[in-house]
Formats: sequence, structure tokens, C-alpha cells
Amino acid sequence: MSDATNPETTPAVTPSDDMVEKVRTALREVYDPELGMSVIELGLIRKIEVQPEQVDLTMILTTPFCPYGPAMVEQVKQKSQETALRVTKVTMGLEVWEPAMMEDQAAANWGLYY
Repeated sequence: MSDATNPETTPAVTPSDDMVEKVRTALREVYDPELGMSVIELGLIRKIEVQPEQVDLTMILTTPFCPYGPAMVEQVKQKSQETALRVTKVTMGLEVWEPAMMEDQAAANWGLYY
């Protein structure tokens, strides 16, 4: 029996994993208004954890003094809650954003190559 069909070696996708992907996909609709790119493309969403009662997100901003930061955090929270049908807690991460955190295609569209 090949590994692809052996249930013992095939990784299981849990309902939580599925919801993480749904939230990630929904957050592609939340844009940084200055850069015109989604929070996912920019790599601003650092962690998504779906719990039975809530979603825990860790997010960073492109700059600590981003004038749109509070609005983007609120949009991320609302979009996650709409999608997961759970309360969402957004925690601001301590990482400093850098262009290398962007998705590959987004970075290429921005003229960056790593």
C-alpha cells in the first residue's frame, strides 16, 4: 500500500485546520489602505489559532505608528468573527515587519525578489 493511501501516514485535516484556512482566506479581503495589499499578502497575520470558543490572532503592522493600524485591527477582528462565528481576540505581535514577510507573489509584484 502506498503512503498516499495509508491512513496511518496520511496527515489528517482537522476541523480546526479547515477553519484556520477559511479565516486566512477571508482576511485576504482586509487591505492596508496605504499599500493596497491585503494583511495576508503583507504577512501581517503572524498566527491564527481556532479554539472551540474563540479565534486567537497575532498581528503586526508595517510600522508601529501606522495611522490605519487601529482600523485594520478592527477589520481583521470583524472579518474573523464573521467567518469563524466565534469571538476573535487580536494580539499585537512584537516582531518588526520587513518585506521578506510578504507572500512571494506579493513581493514580486512590489518589485522585491528574495
